[in-house]
Amino acid sequence: MPGVGLRCEEQRQLALESGSFEPLADLLHRCPWILRAERHRLRLNQLRHRLPLDHDSRPLTVPVLLRLTETFGVDPGFFSERDTTRLIADLREALAGELAEAGLSAADLAELAARMPAVAQVLLGLGRRNQLLAERLAQATDGRGTDPELPRSPHEEIRDFFYRRRNYLHDTDLAAEALAEDIGIGPGEVLPALAARLADRHGVRLPVGAADHLHHYDAPTRTLHLSTRLRPGQRAFRLGTQVALLEHGAELDQLAAEDFTPGSPAHALARIGIANYFAAALVLPYRAFHAAAEEVRYDIERLTDRYGLGYETVCHRLSTLQRPRLRGVPFSFVRVDRAGNMSKRQSATGFHFSRAGGTCPLWNVYEAFAAPGRIHVQVAEMPDGQRYLWTARAVARHRGGWGEPGKTFAIGLGCEIRHAHRLVYSDGLDLAGTSAATPIGMGCRVCERLTCPQRAAPPLGHRLHIDQDTSTFVPYRVMEPEG
Repeated sequence: MPGVGLRCEEQRQLALESGSFEPLADLLHRCPWILRAERHRLRLNQLRHRLPLDHDSRPLTVPVLLRLTETFGVDPGFFSERDTTRLIADLREALAGELAEAGLSAADLAELAARMPAVAQVLLGLGRRNQLLAERLAQATDGRGTDPELPRSPHEEIRDFFYRRRNYLHDTDLAAEALAEDIGIGPGEVLPALAARLADRHGVRLPVGAADHLHHYDAPTRTLHLSTRLRPGQRAFRLGTQVALLEHGAELDQLAAEDFTPGSPAHALARIGIANYFAAALVLPYRAFHAAAEEVRYDIERLTDRYGLGYETVCHRLSTLQRPRLRGVPFSFVRVDRAGNMSKRQSATGFHFSRAGGTCPLWNVYEAFAAPGRIHVQVAEMPDGQRYLWTARAVARHRGGWGEPGKTFAIGLGCEIRHAHRLVYSDGLDLAGTSAATPIGMGCRVCERLTCPQRAAPPLGHRLHIDQDTSTFVPYRVMEPEG
C-alpha cells in the first residue's frame, strides 16, 4: 500500500491492540525512518501515550506494511485512511448545520480527522452538547422539561467505550476462555458446568420459577432466581454473567474505571456491559468459537445449532472476534426495532450508525421485518464509496402467554466487502462490481445522495428548489450549485 502514512494515533492504537510491546519497540528501533525511538527502554504504561513520529507521518511501503501486519496480527485496513470513517460521520451528524453554513467539504473534515483527531473529538463533543441544549430548550419551551442539567446519555458513553476498544476486551476474553477450559465448557455442556461452578465455588442456589424478573440475584441468601421464560441459551448467559460478577468483580471495576468515574451511572453500566462480555466469551470460548466460525464460513444458523444459543447472541459474539493474531471477520452489529430505533450497535470497523435512529430505509435491516425467520443479504454502498455485505434477520421474544406483548427486533451483521468472500452469504454475489450494490446513507438529514427517491427529509447545506409548476420523483429537489 504505497504512500499510506503511519500516523501517531494509529501507532498508539497498534501498540494498545497488539499487546506485543517488546516486538513493537524492537521493530521501531530497527526502523528509525518509521519512528525515532526513545533511547531509554519504553515502559508498558507509555503505551497509553502517543509514540513520537517525525512531525506527521512517514510513508509505509508494501514490505514494511506486510511485516507490521504479520508481527502484530492486525488487519491491513488498520493503516488505511478509512480508519477515520466513523469520526468523520459523527462530525457530519453533530455539526450538520454549522458545516453547511461554513461551506466545509467532506475533504476538509477528512483532513481534520486525520491530522488533528483530538481537535476533531473536541468539536464533536461541542456539537453533541449543542444538540442536547437545543433539544432541552425545545422541551422547556413546550413545558415538557425543566431539568437544567445536560448529561450525556450513559448508554452512548458505553457504546463509545466498546468502540474505542474495537469491540474486543483482550484481558476479559482471555480470562473467560481460561475459566471455560478450567470448568470444561463445551457445546451442549454449558448449563451444567456453570451451575456446578456457582454451587461449588460460591454456594449459589438456582431455583427456577415464574417471576416478574427474568433474573434476580439475592446476595444475602446466595440465591439466583431465574424465570421459566428464559430459554436454555439465555439461562446460560445469565449464569455466565453472575460468575463474572462474583469472581472478577475487581477486574470489572478496574476496566470500567479506565473511562468512567466509579459510582457514576456510566461506570455501573460499563461494569454490567463488561460482565455480559465475559459471559459471552465464557459460553463461546474464543479459540473454539473462532475455529467453528471459520469452518462453517460464518454461517450463523449452523453456529446457533451447534452451540444451542440464540441468533442475537451468536451474532454479537461474532462481532467481538478481534484477538491479535487470531482475528475473525471485523463485523458491525446492530439491533433495531420497526420504528428504526437502535437499541444495540457495536462495530469493529469504521461503519457509522446514526445516533438518532431513522437511518436509511433502503438498508436491508428493515426489510427483515417483512419476512421473519429468513436471513436477508445485501451488498450496500455508502456515499463515500465504501461497500459492505450485510445480513439481517428478524427475531422475536415473547413475554408469556396469550395476549401478553412481546418484542421484535431485526439483527444486522455486516462487514466491509473486502472480507465478504469469507462469508457463506457471499456465494453467488458479484463482490467486485458496484452496479449491484444498494446505495444507502447515514440518515436523510446528513445523506449526500441528493437524487434519492426515498429521502424523508431535505438535505442540510443545500437550498431547496421549489417550483409549483413541476414535480419530480425526488421528494426534495435542491438548487444546482452556481458556477
